[in-house]
Amino acid sequence: MTTGADPAGPRDGDNEPVTDVRTTPARLRETVRRTIRDARLPTGPPLRPTRRAWQFDALVALGLGIATVYYGVDNVDNVVVREIAPGVERAFPRPSGLGGLVLMVTLAVIASGALALRRRYPLAVLCIATAATLATPQSVLRLTFYAFVIAVYSAAVYSPYRVATLAALPVSVVLVGTSGNSVTPIVPNEYIALLILAPMAVAAVGLRTWKLRTDEGRARLSALKREQAEALRRAVEHERARIARELHDVVTHNVSVMIIQAGAARKIMNTSPEQAGEALLAVEAGGRAAMAELRHVMGLLTMTDEGEGTDTAAELTPQPGLNQLEALVGRVRDTGLRVDLTVTGPPRALPPGLELAAYRVVQEALTNTVKHASGATAAVTVEYGPRRLRVEVTDTGGHPAGAAGSGRGLIGLRERLAVYDGTLNTGRRLTGGYRVEALIPLETP
Repeated sequence: MTTGADPAGPRDGDNEPVTDVRTTPARLRETVRRTIRDARLPTGPPLRPTRRAWQFDALVALGLGIATVYYGVDNVDNVVVREIAPGVERAFPRPSGLGGLVLMVTLAVIASGALALRRRYPLAVLCIATAATLATPQSVLRLTFYAFVIAVYSAAVYSPYRVATLAALPVSVVLVGTSGNSVTPIVPNEYIALLILAPMAVAAVGLRTWKLRTDEGRARLSALKREQAEALRRAVEHERARIARELHDVVTHNVSVMIIQAGAARKIMNTSPEQAGEALLAVEAGGRAAMAELRHVMGLLTMTDEGEGTDTAAELTPQPGLNQLEALVGRVRDTGLRVDLTVTGPPRALPPGLELAAYRVVQEALTNTVKHASGATAAVTVEYGPRRLRVEVTDTGGHPAGAAGSGRGLIGLRERLAVYDGTLNTGRRLTGGYRVEALIPLETP
């Protein structure tokens, strides 16, 4: 039995080659490149501070600058003796002479002045504060330490470069914490209560402000939702009232025809019984159609049409149907829009209200194409099926010729089709343009 290594390389339990460990450096380099690339990409837009934020940051920089400059001037030529261990004291001489004064004032001004830009350029401010802190003598670390703390906080909160920030923060903290014989600034006893209570007060005020703004935002959002729901409800009610008026006209037309036919049957009852019987059959059919439409109307009469005038000419105009689609398409073509009309399947008589609904779908879709897709071409398809009527209007898209619509037209179409258990599908086409499709179930002939 041969115990040598497999010349094809090591394999796992499924007889598949195991990944060569020599690819690890390449993967590591790729990971480093991706990390560097991600570090240069912001995770969000840079912060645009408000005027009040600029003023606040300027005051913080000015206040801290005055305090640290005064601290530097007051500590020139001083020697501080500290107890670094029980019974062990050590002297820490602070910078002396004119050179020491200039150094401390310069560091204080640079570290504190950079805080004025802490919201707009947080990472740059962090780098400046870190460099100033590293250059500060350990005996006067308080000169730039507080500016460094604020810079660290600002970078964590405001920087849009999250990857770079997560890498820079620990590096800055480690550099400052391990530079030389780091001596943590000692806080005098009289300032301890102030340094504890001040952050607590600021945090309490900030929490209260945040809660108030959150409550106001929720209240505004709730009010906006109520307004939108009320506007939608009013739009639906107005559309239902308008549809009910149109269906009422359909019922009135059928009843009028029934009256005329019944009168004619009465006059010829004795002389032409056969013709009278045909007239009565027509009356029966019209009555059934009128009752069917009346049931739809009664389901829609949910409100009165208040505050709207009526057009007598419009009331006297017969309601359109599918037999008038050619005229509708011709009028649209006169506006400059190229429209193709295709009718498939054997046309048949349909309830007038149903034909009116299908006609309105084509009318509304072509109107939207004229308004919002200038330069497009449209296609209208009417398909008579054994169990449903399909109406589709598509366009190829174009340049908007007017303002965006309110959407009430589509609301009206959906309400109109819902009367006959129909559905409306609308949306963008993958090839460009818009598509409106109505599916209306039909009774089996």
